[in-house]
Amino acid sequence: MQHDKNVTATIGHFIDGKHVGGGSRVQPVFDPATGLSAKSVALADKLTVEQAIASAQAAFPAWRNTPPLKRARVMSRLKTLLEENADTIAALITAEHGKVLADAHGELQRGIENVEYASYVPELLKGEHSKNVGPAIDSWSEFQAMGVTAGITPFNFPVMVPLWMWPMAVACGNTFVLKPSERTPSSTLFMAELALQAGLPPGVLNVVNGDKEAVDTLLTDRRVKAVSFVGSTPIAEYIYTTGTAHGKRVQALGGAKNHAVVMPDADIGNAVSALMGAAYGSCGERCMAIPLVVAVGDATADAVVEGLKVEIAKMKVGPGTDNGNDMGPLVTQPHFEKVKAFVDAGVAAGAKLVVDGRGIQVEGHEGGYYLGACLFDHVKPGMTIYQEEIFGPVLGVVRVKTLQEAMDLIDAHEYGNGTCIFTRDGEAARWFSDNIQVGMVGVNVPLPVPVAYHSFGGWKRSLFGDLHAYGPDAVRFYTKRKTITQRWPSAGVREGTMFSFPSNR
Repeated sequence: MQHDKNVTATIGHFIDGKHVGGGSRVQPVFDPATGLSAKSVALADKLTVEQAIASAQAAFPAWRNTPPLKRARVMSRLKTLLEENADTIAALITAEHGKVLADAHGELQRGIENVEYASYVPELLKGEHSKNVGPAIDSWSEFQAMGVTAGITPFNFPVMVPLWMWPMAVACGNTFVLKPSERTPSSTLFMAELALQAGLPPGVLNVVNGDKEAVDTLLTDRRVKAVSFVGSTPIAEYIYTTGTAHGKRVQALGGAKNHAVVMPDADIGNAVSALMGAAYGSCGERCMAIPLVVAVGDATADAVVEGLKVEIAKMKVGPGTDNGNDMGPLVTQPHFEKVKAFVDAGVAAGAKLVVDGRGIQVEGHEGGYYLGACLFDHVKPGMTIYQEEIFGPVLGVVRVKTLQEAMDLIDAHEYGNGTCIFTRDGEAARWFSDNIQVGMVGVNVPLPVPVAYHSFGGWKRSLFGDLHAYGPDAVRFYTKRKTITQRWPSAGVREGTMFSFPSNR
């Protein structure tokens, strides 16, 4: 890794509608395609994060009382600005994450869909009303904003995952402090600038770059009422336990080890094509990636492995700025070394490495963090490459004899984020979907990521908290229900004292 010491550009924070510094520590931001750094990011200290929280708290009363329709119109203008600036945003994502531009555009589009859903908030916030629940007594419920809310987001989706969180939070009347990954900060900050252009008042959305010091400040500051997180399971569990211990509502999405079941009757050609994108798209750096194929029957496994070998041979690996490439680099040198170590461990454990992507060289980008597609066969439960989330372009094939055996493997795993089944058998697909202990299920769909008007989240140790991300659950997460019961006694009527519990009897 090389850092150009002559370059002094430092990415700061976005607080109260302005770019500001804050924190004495800085960290280089690398271009994964080259391994070079031309800028650094400031790591916010406790005081800087507290300034962002104070800005959000000051902006809350006026924003809370802004009519939902006006808040929705800001979301509509933001959607337009995101679309108009799509090329710029995608280029910023690719420059710091490494994913190919087409994938960066896809990420942005899925984020925009959540902005569009947030623009429906006047309908989503309509409460419930009941007249005459008792004699001349009316009752209704409403969804009120919570106050200052916060989000902590990962490097792999620096625009999409923040757009899962803050647009709905602020559309519901809250203010927000966002702590993006310090590895990929630029696209997130640009998004915040566009929100200001769209009409979001200063202080409603604040962005602080940082590490654990910033995270811990958000988790412990009493002014922050709710925290949403997406990342690895150990950190998700820490976020959940720390945040809830300090009285916050917390939603923490953790890791994944998604299995794809391929049945003997499946269209193998279509399944292989789908698995290629699901396993190797974005270099496997997705929580909904498919790192494991569970093939039912040896003949099925043989056909899948041969099909994957053929398709992998066609893949082009190189810088994400070239849309002729199918896969870019991994995000950082340490992450590259970590994923490579998983491949080494798989070989040592006895899995058969059918395609070895180690040692790949990209001409003109020898310093980049490139790992070619890796394919293992005869992976078994208990192996490290089976049990742990790799977050890289490593796909393993597990061989089983029956669908039930495949389901037992999936149910036994600690993660339950996503899964899918490839089959032509409707009965098998229905049984699988109904009984598998996983939060998101695809049938002949390898990445069953729900659309914006449904909610996203896994089961088991893939999610800590009661509500899923975005969609209808987001409205519940970012609001408090208040129920009001009201009566206006008739003039001149006085009631006697009643000591029994009131009822309609």
